[in-house]
Amino acid sequence: MKDALRELIHGALATLRAQQTLPDAVTPSFVVERTRNREHGDFACNVALTLAKLAGRKPRDIATAIVAAIDDPRVERIEIAGPGFINFFLGAAALHAEMANILDKGSNYGRNASGEGRKVQIEFVSANPTGPLHVGHGRGAAVGDSLARVLDANGWAVTREFYYNDAGAQIDNLALSVQSRCKGIEPEQDGWPADGYRGDYIKDVARDFLAGRTVHADGQDVRASGDAEDIDSIRRFAVAWLRREQDLDLRAFGVEFDVYFLESSLYSEGQVEHTVRELIAAGHTYEKDGALWLKTTDFGDDKDRVMRKSEGGYTYFVPDVAYHEGKWRRGFERVINEQGADHHSTVNRVRAGLQALDVGIPEGWPEYVLHQMVTVMRGDEEVKLSKRAGSYVTLRDLIDEVGRDATRYFLVARKTDSQLIFDIDLARAQTNDNPVYYIQYAHARVCSVHRQLAERGLATDASAGLGALHRLDSEHERALMSELSRYPEVLEAAAANLDPQLVAQYLRELAAAFHGYYNAHQFIVDDGVLRDARIALADAARIVLCNGLDLLGVSAPESM
Repeated sequence: MKDALRELIHGALATLRAQQTLPDAVTPSFVVERTRNREHGDFACNVALTLAKLAGRKPRDIATAIVAAIDDPRVERIEIAGPGFINFFLGAAALHAEMANILDKGSNYGRNASGEGRKVQIEFVSANPTGPLHVGHGRGAAVGDSLARVLDANGWAVTREFYYNDAGAQIDNLALSVQSRCKGIEPEQDGWPADGYRGDYIKDVARDFLAGRTVHADGQDVRASGDAEDIDSIRRFAVAWLRREQDLDLRAFGVEFDVYFLESSLYSEGQVEHTVRELIAAGHTYEKDGALWLKTTDFGDDKDRVMRKSEGGYTYFVPDVAYHEGKWRRGFERVINEQGADHHSTVNRVRAGLQALDVGIPEGWPEYVLHQMVTVMRGDEEVKLSKRAGSYVTLRDLIDEVGRDATRYFLVARKTDSQLIFDIDLARAQTNDNPVYYIQYAHARVCSVHRQLAERGLATDASAGLGALHRLDSEHERALMSELSRYPEVLEAAAANLDPQLVAQYLRELAAAFHGYYNAHQFIVDDGVLRDARIALADAARIVLCNGLDLLGVSAPESM
């Protein structure tokens, strides 16, 4: 309906230009948005305020002219408020037309083409292959995958990418930890690596390595030599073993990737060296104290950064710059990195490094969505440890405890910049206090009505129901129709703000509107036309609930 109102306003402006009430050259930018209080209408527009200076007239006079040029049965009345805001009160016809639109479009309802098929890459999770995924990775997976779904629904061509940090000291520590287990050394014994990984999974990796097993990861088979002295084989096998385990956990979470990118390939294929040469050639580096520095202060960073250390070797942000230059050269107009808040310090230096390349990368590229930490609670106590991981709660722990649906919903249900409390008891509860249960129950209730109709041998006529929506004139029925009509706007806002929690919040509000409607009215009544109308409205709710849940990677069960 928001787009329809914009079209009405543009039509009114064209009429006023034709009447020479407005100058021909005037093409204002304006906003149409829902009001917070329906006493002020369903939608408000600031077009008269933005036009006033351009047209040289008072805003209220312009608003009056615009209102006079609008005549549409979907608009019940229009009021001018304050200095010149135009408030639109929708008639029942507008809501009825939107219900027909929902039933007609079905699973495509709410989708739009605003992205115009442009390429966007979303990098998320990107965990080190050194252990099972923890709940922080889980939040990144839930947010990143939901964001990918939201952008896809807004017409973007989305690529999901996982960046494996398979190079550096943490991989060496992994290999030494597995080697120690292969030699029978326990974490508390002499000889255990100072920075070794202590979880039980290290024992599992060592057992499979000694057995000479083969693991399949990212299209390749990696076979263990079985030789506890062969540290190179241990390293390759351990990384592959944990990549496979992480992939299995993500698949159980309903998350899949289009591209897996290895940090090690940046070195083996010479991309890091190439990027460094480009930065030197661009004239943005200098030597000092035996180290190579990048003049990141020229691009908004708070201080210059070391690229190559005096003792040799690159600092960690250099491969990040090389990696992102590769993304740009792969043709991604837009790149979004979903990461933990601990990556905040890298944002400016990576962007500065990309600007210093002088290859046309725009400022502010890539975009970042940073999520805060997750605290897992059971009752009044924080859950901190997992026997398998040794020092943190794993994503698999949550999936096994509360199920995939509840885990995904809870991890995306708050703004990413807010810390999240994951209440295990609430996520398990089969009550209306559990938001995911509450939303899924609304969908299941509609399906239950259809089963009851079938059991009684009653058929429904959607066309007749849509034609009789005028009979649904109660407060609950209008509230549900109004809530359903908001869905396309929520989907647009979630994409514009890179904020899928807006969908989670909306679904809870929609479920509340549906339950209110369901509890206030009987659906299976003797009056067949009224019955069809109520079923049509319920089916519209079922469609939107299903579409919204799918954006979050949550199922829409037919029974509960």
